[in-house]
Amino acid sequence: MLWPELSSFLRWDPWREMRRSMLLGRAVPFAEDFPPLNLWSSENDVLITAEMPGIDADKIDISVMNDHVTVSGSRQEEQLGEGEAYHRQERSHGRFSRSLRLPFRVDSSKVDAKYEKGILKISLPRQEQDKPRRIQIKTE
Repeated sequence: MLWPELSSFLRWDPWREMRRSMLLGRAVPFAEDFPPLNLWSSENDVLITAEMPGIDADKIDISVMNDHVTVSGSRQEEQLGEGEAYHRQERSHGRFSRSLRLPFRVDSSKVDAKYEKGILKISLPRQEQDKPRRIQIKTE
């Protein structure tokens, strides 16, 4: 199920891509859409995956507060050897941060994150008091 905040996140903007590619092959600081994210939700939790190739796990921070999650971190600039120069540089470096509003409040004590092969997977369980409850109807 998509909610309004996510619909703008999923929209591809070809003009934004053209502007990024026209920067003469020079890397720019991370744009607001890094890292690219996928997000799935169910009644009980949200799963987020983020592509972050070349970033060390100890350079990634995840914070959760109520119904917001933030993924931030940094990637070091690649050092060139003596006499080397970039012919083309498209991979960005520096600090990045993405914040998302989730469809419910998260139990931050049960958040689980794993990082493997450049993919970060975050499981964000819903707070018990926010889970839908079935109401029993009494009859006389």
